[in-house]
Amino acid sequence: MLEVKKVNLGYGQMQVLKEVSLQVREREIVSLIGANSAGKSSMLNAISALVPISGGEILFEGKRIDSLPAHEIIEQGIIQVPEGRRIFPYMTIKENLEMGSYNRNARQKSAQTLQWVYGLFPRLAERKTQLGESMSGGEQQMLAIGRGLMGGPKVLMLDEPSLGLAPIVVEMIFRVLQEVNRQGVTILLVEQNVKESLDISSRGYVLENGRISLEGASHDLLENSYLKKAYLGL
Repeated sequence: MLEVKKVNLGYGQMQVLKEVSLQVREREIVSLIGANSAGKSSMLNAISALVPISGGEILFEGKRIDSLPAHEIIEQGIIQVPEGRRIFPYMTIKENLEMGSYNRNARQKSAQTLQWVYGLFPRLAERKTQLGESMSGGEQQMLAIGRGLMGGPKVLMLDEPSLGLAPIVVEMIFRVLQEVNRQGVTILLVEQNVKESLDISSRGYVLENGRISLEGASHDLLENSYLKKAYLGL
C-alpha cells in the first residue's frame, strides 16, 4: 500500500536518511523503531511531504507521491499524528476534532466520523466543550489521534504516541490503535517503546544512523539478540 524505495533526505550538509526502503501492506501495523535522531520522524515527514527527499521514490497504492504537496498527500488518505500532539490549546476538544476533517474527502463524513472517534475515546465525548489546554497529557494524545482519525485515513502514521505517558495510558492508546487497525486502517507506528510497539505490529524495521539495520516479522525481531541487547536491555 505504501512503499519507500531507497529514499535519501538531508538538512543542509547533514544526511539524515540514506537509501531507506520499507513497505507497509494494506491493513498492517508496521513499527519503525530506533533511538533518538535515527531519522524516524524525518521518514514520516518525508512521506507527508513536509520535507523534500533528495533521492529515491515514495509510492502509495502503486503511484509516486513524492512530488505532491502536503495537502494532496492528506487527500490521498495518508494522515500523520505528529510527535508532541500539537493540538490547538485554545479551541475546544470538539473544535480540535473538527479541524481534522478539513480535507475535502473527510468533510462529507465528519459527523459520522466524530461519533466513531467518541466511541473510541469516551473521555473526549465527556469533555468535548473543554479547551484543549485544560487536558492532561494522556487526554491530549487521545485528542491528537482522534483528530488524525477525523481525516479519514487509509494509512495513519503516528510519531511517538507513547511519549511522556504513564504505562496505563500507553496500554490504552495501543489497545485503541489495534481496534482502529481491526476496523480497516493501516498503521505506520514510529516508537521508542520497542517491545510494546512490536507486540501490536505484524512487522518492524529498525532505523539506525539513517539506515535500516534490521527488518522482519515482529515476533522474530523480539527474539533477535542484537535488538534485545540494544533496545530491551536483555
